[in-house]
Amino acid sequence: MLTAETIATVKATVPALRDHGETITTHFYQVMFRDYPEVKAYFNQSHQAQGTQPRALANSVLAYAENIDRLQALEGALPNIIQKHVALDIRPEHYPIVGECLLKAIGDVLGDAATLPVMSAWAEAYQHLADLLIGAEESIYQERENRRGGWRGPRRFRVARKETESSVITSFYLEPVDDGKIMDFQPGQFITVLLDIDGQPSRRTYSLSGGAGSNHYRISVKREPGGIASNYLHDHIEVGTELDLLPPSGEFTLTESPRPLVLLTAGVGITPAISMLDAAASSGRDIQFIHCALNSRVHAFRDHVDMLAIENENIQPHYIYSDPLPHDRADSEGFIDEEKLTRLLPEDRDVDLYFLGPKPFMKSVWCIASDLGIPERQIRYEFFGPLETLGAS
Repeated sequence: MLTAETIATVKATVPALRDHGETITTHFYQVMFRDYPEVKAYFNQSHQAQGTQPRALANSVLAYAENIDRLQALEGALPNIIQKHVALDIRPEHYPIVGECLLKAIGDVLGDAATLPVMSAWAEAYQHLADLLIGAEESIYQERENRRGGWRGPRRFRVARKETESSVITSFYLEPVDDGKIMDFQPGQFITVLLDIDGQPSRRTYSLSGGAGSNHYRISVKREPGGIASNYLHDHIEVGTELDLLPPSGEFTLTESPRPLVLLTAGVGITPAISMLDAAASSGRDIQFIHCALNSRVHAFRDHVDMLAIENENIQPHYIYSDPLPHDRADSEGFIDEEKLTRLLPEDRDVDLYFLGPKPFMKSVWCIASDLGIPERQIRYEFFGPLETLGAS
């Protein structure tokens, strides 16, 4: 339990964190990667270069300081942090590294303002939070390890199939090398793939695009311009290649509901929606499957969705192409907007909306959904970066 003095001292640093938080966290990552290069594999370096990861951490540190006397206010955010840590296989031995480097960054940036009482209070506050996270994460590790087909840490898989889904998206079917059972997953979850690219270890998360219940996992990866991991998978991973995987994780999952379901995606954001569609197809629930793409060349899984719609009258696909080819068959052209979505929703807007795609698409959909009055509790999304960037609360 934190002392009243520690709580008061940490809360007194809130103004400094508002002014210098991102400078502190940017310096923190520089210090940690310099002094402990072995942890670099746990972080997507493109997020570092874009500044999204330091910004997200700065927001989290500030939120912790502001609410240190009422941590129940953070209950909505902590599960996502815990899930991200579990997805990357963060372990108790990593926390002292983070604590040491974070305190050093605070001291370096705040200078004379980082007095001994301030540093002592933050050391105590950090350890308190670390203990909470370690305990919560351990319970998840144990639960997954004890599930049928579950495991802890890396497990070896083999690429059983590799299929082209579009000009930019390729699917990889992954089966366990030990031929044992694999853990089931919830539609919308992802797995983490451990890669070694030119001697540099890295960890990347990819949504599971195949239905549950089989003894393989399927990921569908978009080749990103300049993307180190995605290009490596496309160009160097073939049938028979072995890879280490971590168990399925993620909070962006399909929940049961009697309400109509709207799956709204753009680009490679379609991958978790395919898993959700497969799971909900036979439920009888009204489903609007709306996908935005440049054109048919980059549109993955269209045949699969169309076949499901033929077999299940409750599924209504709608495709929006922003730059259609001469012979493309699109239901709409341009970009998703309020007028298009209005036409596809029931008048009462009482739907469950799941959306995922590139950042500009996400920002647009969030604003449209809010303007249309879809209840916020019925809007679900997965966003990699500070929620303030999206415009979400």
